[in-house]
Formats: sequence, C-alpha cells, structure tokens
Amino acid sequence: MEYIFDNERPIYIQLVEIIRTQIVSGNLQKGERLPSVRELALTMKVNPNTMQKALLELENEGLVYTERTNGKFVTENEDLIEKVKKDLAKEKVNTYLNSMKNIGISFEEAINYLQELGGK
Repeated sequence: MEYIFDNERPIYIQLVEIIRTQIVSGNLQKGERLPSVRELALTMKVNPNTMQKALLELENEGLVYTERTNGKFVTENEDLIEKVKKDLAKEKVNTYLNSMKNIGISFEEAINYLQELGGK
C-alpha cells in the first residue's frame, strides 16, 4: 500500500492515525504481533526513528504494548479499542456536520444527505 503524507503535519502523527485506524477497523487484530520497527518503517517509507516515535505514542494510548524480547503487539483490550473507535467516529461526524454548516446546510439536511448517499 502506498502512503501519502501531508507536509502540513508531523509524519509521526499521521503514522499514529494510520495504525490506530488499522487497529480499530480490525485490519490489525487484537493481540497481533506487529512487524519490527524497521519493517514497518520500510513498508511505510519513513525513517525508523519516526516510526518508533509513532509506536511510542500508540503505547502511551494503550493500543500497543511491548513484550520484552518478543516485540510489539496490538492490545487485547476490547473496551479501549471500542472507545477509540467511538471517539474517531465522533470526530468524523463533527467534521462532517461542521463542513455542512459552513456551506449553509442544516443539520437535518446533512442527515438526509447521509441517509440518501449512505449506501453509495
């Protein structure tokens, strides 16, 4: 997969967002061992130090943990994963609703657009 990074924001933050999304979407399974920092850095075409910084941030959030000598793993805490998923969903919905409001579309109209276009 080709990753395109936005030059306006730190790359490590964008890596955190990518991996966080992979975790909450189930693309990275609970308890799954992550590739090494070096492998992840090569895959995403970033500096290993940048990848390490992103993984440390995910560890601080509790989404990733380290087993000494065994590597890094995705958390098995389903409640945490669901909370993060819900927070991401809220963020996306708020962004959408604010964007609609900025172009003069009411809340009700925005909901109608979602219902109308939801399956497409």
